[in-house]
Amino acid sequence: MKLTFLGATNTVTGSKYLLEHNQQTYLIDCGLYQGVKFLRERNWIVPPIPVAKLNAVILTHAHIDHSGYLPALVKNGFTGPIFCTEGTHELCKILLPDAGFLQEEDARFANKYSFSKHKPALPLYTEKDAEHSLKQFRSCAYHSPLTLPGDLQLSFSPMGHILGASAVQLRSLTTNTTVTFTGDIGRYQDLMMYDPEPIDLTDYLVTESTYGDRLHVPNDSLTVLQQIITTTTNRGGIVLIPAFAVGRAQLILHLIAELIENNRINKVPVFLNSPMAISATEIYQRFNHELKLTAKDCNRIDQYTHYVKTVAESIDLNTRQFPCIIISASGMASGGRVLHHLKAACGNYRNSIVFVGFQAPGTRGEAMVNGVDQIKIHGNYYPIKAEIHHLDNFSAHGDYHDILTWLKKIKNPPKGTFITHGEPAAADSLRLKIKDQLGWPCCVPSYLDCIDLQ
Repeated sequence: MKLTFLGATNTVTGSKYLLEHNQQTYLIDCGLYQGVKFLRERNWIVPPIPVAKLNAVILTHAHIDHSGYLPALVKNGFTGPIFCTEGTHELCKILLPDAGFLQEEDARFANKYSFSKHKPALPLYTEKDAEHSLKQFRSCAYHSPLTLPGDLQLSFSPMGHILGASAVQLRSLTTNTTVTFTGDIGRYQDLMMYDPEPIDLTDYLVTESTYGDRLHVPNDSLTVLQQIITTTTNRGGIVLIPAFAVGRAQLILHLIAELIENNRINKVPVFLNSPMAISATEIYQRFNHELKLTAKDCNRIDQYTHYVKTVAESIDLNTRQFPCIIISASGMASGGRVLHHLKAACGNYRNSIVFVGFQAPGTRGEAMVNGVDQIKIHGNYYPIKAEIHHLDNFSAHGDYHDILTWLKKIKNPPKGTFITHGEPAAADSLRLKIKDQLGWPCCVPSYLDCIDLQ
């Protein structure tokens, strides 16, 4: 058994792990690189794997940094099955075509205004490419082992984080060697998701480390959000919340609806302006049996939210002069409709822009929460006069205490633990914590590292 790290090494993006066993090859996660330019450029490099001979892809969850390269992989010749949970499958049905559509839109916009050095600018893949890749998806139930070619047995277990998120466990039926990929580990006592489910045993473990060097600040998140909304709307401003379309948008809608119903904020209009987030909200409501959301919670979200479904409505919001709350994707302000809202809102001191999760280096969100006085959008610079808030306590990622809590439930130390999906400082900090607190052998692999799993 051999493991090669094709992504998410010393960065929080581009998750891809190649597992080779008995002349069979499997890719666990197939994420898109986001953030700084040198990482994004890797999206255009065909992965150093035999794409046409790849037996299957297995997804931990639907977020684009774990699934977003799939249409390109299929475009480059992959014809095998893509295994994931039912929730992940449903979310990918909206996430992947939307990613293709946004890439086409960005390319068209770049060509129209000539701000790309590429002539012409091209999308990595199209909406049609993404829809084609969906034909290869196969839904799997939690805790229902599936036997794959090469004598591997695959199983999924819930990890919180977002709907459908799971740990992927692969066990050799001949040697009994087991390797587990955590994907993204959710939080304990999350407001919407159940706790990540522990596993008993594994020989090798690949774990994320997004918050490997940080603890979520304990505070009353609902009260903090209430204060920001009240202060902003009282001065006649707009609250703009760039939010990840899956998971974060639904949580924020749930909390805002609760604040409105309990008369804790001004009753201003609430707009969800993201076709993908609207579709994801519908899926969350349909799968609410896997969440802490009740049917009443779902109905309340609908009652207090206006879903923006047309381009005309979206454009109209940019000329709005009255207080409101706008939630729009993407969460790091890296693309989508939120960019147009940012251009309209960031120059007005009455407004507030609220980031509600991790902001990767190189993204506009990261630049804004770190205090830049102007931001570049669509080739032009816009001054930042609005109040900027960063509420990363709403993150769907567990902090290092959550990660260690989950790790400590494994009965015997793994032979090897590989720390990925974190910035260098976060990954190394988690490595030291695991070494000091658990005494486990662990390392932080580098890009294209290849390791034999004995």
